[in-house]
Amino acid sequence: MAVRPVYEISENPPFFRKRDVEFTFYSGFSLTQKQRCVESLHKSYKMLEPDKRILEISRASSEQLGTDLSAFNLTITPKNGQSCTVESVFQGAKVFENGGPYSDLIYKSSKEAKTDARIRESGNIIAFRVWDMDFPNEPKTFFYNWLYITALNSHPELHKELSEYSAFTDIMFNPAKSLNCQAEAAAIFVSLFRSGKLEGAVKNKDSFLKLVYGA
Repeated sequence: MAVRPVYEISENPPFFRKRDVEFTFYSGFSLTQKQRCVESLHKSYKMLEPDKRILEISRASSEQLGTDLSAFNLTITPKNGQSCTVESVFQGAKVFENGGPYSDLIYKSSKEAKTDARIRESGNIIAFRVWDMDFPNEPKTFFYNWLYITALNSHPELHKELSEYSAFTDIMFNPAKSLNCQAEAAAIFVSLFRSGKLEGAVKNKDSFLKLVYGA
């Protein structure tokens, strides 16, 4: 057995609720094993919340929407017009104790950016910097959630279908090892979208920080 979080939408800041759910875990790194874990996790959650629609957001999702919303696949297009993935921007924006940001990673593939040796060898993250904007390292999830939601906002073709779900998982996310989670970001997005607060939140990074984090 294992425990993983399910992120539910919420009308109030921080616009999500995290609910830990126990499920049968299937070990292994193959896509099949990951999808078995997702199915098991969702089955356990539906026993608790039978009326809520739940979506896995990762490359292991069995739904096309879920794979499209993976940070490895979800794109953002900055002012220079060159599209890049959320994952690559996140990695390329990191400022470390001993280097960075390694902005060349922004336009690499998601896999290349995440596995670049410099990401592992430059010490602790102290901030984020991208497109002439600086982001503090606190709150810890601020930059990732801002980036993900800003990217998702630029894909209106996904909004209606996504807003029909009220709970989200990311089987690739292990809370014991990581802080940022695309399922959490998706829950925040849907909460803001449904409440009519999305436009105000994505106006700029300061408005996002104030509305979502109360800072």
